[in-house]
Amino acid sequence: MNVRIETVQIGQPIKQEIEIRSGVHRLAGRLFHPTGTPKAVVIINAATGVRQRYYEAFATWLAVERGLACVTYDYRDFGESQSGALRSSRATMVDWAVHDPIAVRDHIWSLLPGLPIWHLGHSIGGMGLAFQDGVSGLERVITVASGPVHLRDHPWPYRALAAAFWYGPAPLATRLLGYLPGRKLGVGPDLPSGVYWQWRKWCTTQGFFAGDIGAALPYPDYNAVGCPVRIVVAADDKLVPPKAVWRTMDFYREAVVTQKVLKPDAYGLQSIGHIEVFAEENQACWANVLGE
Repeated sequence: MNVRIETVQIGQPIKQEIEIRSGVHRLAGRLFHPTGTPKAVVIINAATGVRQRYYEAFATWLAVERGLACVTYDYRDFGESQSGALRSSRATMVDWAVHDPIAVRDHIWSLLPGLPIWHLGHSIGGMGLAFQDGVSGLERVITVASGPVHLRDHPWPYRALAAAFWYGPAPLATRLLGYLPGRKLGVGPDLPSGVYWQWRKWCTTQGFFAGDIGAALPYPDYNAVGCPVRIVVAADDKLVPPKAVWRTMDFYREAVVTQKVLKPDAYGLQSIGHIEVFAEENQACWANVLGE
């Protein structure tokens, strides 16, 4: 394992670069450690197309303000975990939602034995637990803006933008180039084609989720998670509106589940949205993400 420790400044966590193996893939990650003994470690499983560096302010807040260790990482063939040409990648959304989170959790259990683990999943990062092995050892689960969303769930006019992403130039460009050229299309980062195609299928096909993942795995096990689960959504989330987020309630049949809607005006904010929950300017709502 390669570990690099950065210089610590006052009011900052100890930050380590870590390397995690997920099958034959190398995942680049960071461990944020408070200066004292942490009470738990929070693993942040990112949203689709969101690099781990986006969560650095939140990870720092967890370590400095809440005394929690925190792990961020990039999924295989994305961000700092990309090691070759995207057109050569065979990564899928199932790899990002199921296989990579398992690998990271196993690595952290080995790296920090005895420390309770919290699973924090943002968007797709919170949707794969029912299909993962080893979740019975988790102490807490928090999902944020995470739910099986269909194109029809989006409010107008955002629904028109989503339809253009699934049926406009993006699929044609992905087929021609062998990856989603998100930057050239102005729709976000470049993504492996397998991630884009499965994402597209899930968002345009009713009843996609369990059938598509479960066909290749001995799951889902909706009774596996027994720890407390907190399901969080922003009231103004157009990408995964509350009605889609609440569908994940069925994933946690043996858990005590709480729900929280973040309303921008309650925190003096103009908006919160989907990705922006973890933006530093929205720090006012972070305590309620944790349930404090």
